[in-house]
Parts: sequence; C-alpha cells; structure tokens
Amino acid sequence: MGKRRTGELQARAKPEADAGMILKFLRKSPHAAAVERLHGEIVAAARQPALFQEGYGVADTLDGRFDLLVLHAFLALSALAARPAPGPRIAQETADRLFAGLDAALREMGVGDLAVPKRMKKLGDDYNGRSAAYAAALAGQGGALEAALARNIHGTADASVAARLARYVRATAAAMAAADLAAFTQGPAPFQDAAAIA
Repeated sequence: MGKRRTGELQARAKPEADAGMILKFLRKSPHAAAVERLHGEIVAAARQPALFQEGYGVADTLDGRFDLLVLHAFLALSALAARPAPGPRIAQETADRLFAGLDAALREMGVGDLAVPKRMKKLGDDYNGRSAAYAAALAGQGGALEAALARNIHGTADASVAARLARYVRATAAAMAAADLAAFTQGPAPFQDAAAIA
C-alpha cells in the first residue's frame, strides 16, 4: 500500500453515530484509559487562558471554544493517526469520544432530541473540513496557515490577526511530529504552553 498523504491521516468525526452507543463501546475498548486521558489533554490545551487574551484574541464564546477544540484535536489526532498501530485506532476512538461529549453537551444545553443530529452533523462537517484545511496549510508555503486560522477561528481575511496563533500551532505540530507513540498513549501529549509563545 502506498504512503498516505497528510490529509488522509486524520481521525474523522462521525456525527451520525449514536453517542450513547459510542460511549458504551469506548468503555470496553482496550484503549479506554488512553482515550480518556488524551481527550482530557486536548480539552485542557484548548482552554489555555492565554489563547483568549491579547496576542491571540480568540473569542471566549461557544464558537471560539469549539474552534480551539477542533484545532487542538487536529494537532494531536493527525499526529497520532500517523503513528504505528494502535495509533490510528486510538486517534479514531478519541475523535469518537470528543463528539460523544459534544452531543451530551448539546443535550445539557437544552437542544431537543430532534435538533441534535442536525447540529452534530454541522459540527462534524466543520471538524472534518477544518482539519483538512489545517493539514493543507501546514504543508503549504508562505502565510497559508495564518490565512486558514484567521478565516476559521477569527472569521476574517486579515491573516495578520492569527500570526501568534500560527507560531503556536507550528511549534505544537513540530512537537507532535517528534513525539513517540507513548507520548499519546501514556502522556503527556506535547501541547505547547501558549503563554510562552511570543
């Protein structure tokens, strides 16, 4: 089998799947502990206070927090999916865990049962589309990453607003690429300290 391209090495969101069934399956998985730990690290990295402060300027809103969750999930799971087995399996199970959690959060917010699948499909499409865009931007030249981050996270065509975030993403992506499988399965995953990136 030929070498897969970077964009093909990402765990994909499967928002059409039943969240309750996913959680039951994940609890029985031999990788359950690794999945829960990595999921928690992704969430914690996406909630670093510095990312919502001056210099990064991500909006501290539901949309802003989701955007950062997608970004950090992409950074960890695309790197993990490129590792030897069981890396790809753990990456996909972590993506499944992430979206089961989002499904539960929507229901806790009062979104009705009939509306949840539609909302989850939109979130899944956003995750898959942005993951592909970030993979292409990291592999690209010039200001491709700044432009992708500005468009998807800041909602603007002004790439300069995402300059610091792009430096953080490049540093984290490099650390993820250099990490061995144990960094993802046993921790800690090498997310960078956003406050330390000038």
